[in-house]
Amino acid sequence: MSRTTTTTMTVRLRGPLSDFVAANVGEHGDYENVSEYVRDLIRRDKERKEQEAFDRLKAELAHAFAAPENSYRPLAAADVIARNRG
Repeated sequence: MSRTTTTTMTVRLRGPLSDFVAANVGEHGDYENVSEYVRDLIRRDKERKEQEAFDRLKAELAHAFAAPENSYRPLAAADVIARNRG
């Protein structure tokens, strides 16, 4: 069973940032309220960071699989575990 935690935050915006948020919230904006807007921004940032991590992993795997076949050598599981502990 997962437990949901709610955190209340106060953010102060002035000038252009405040105007930008106001233009995106309410009757003429894409979001009903500021909380909805902030949650969407956080979700998008989280997705972006996850995508960056996935892209790094893909690049590392592509590099590893591009190595010549003769560069691979068999290792016992215990050897891999010992190498990764060190």
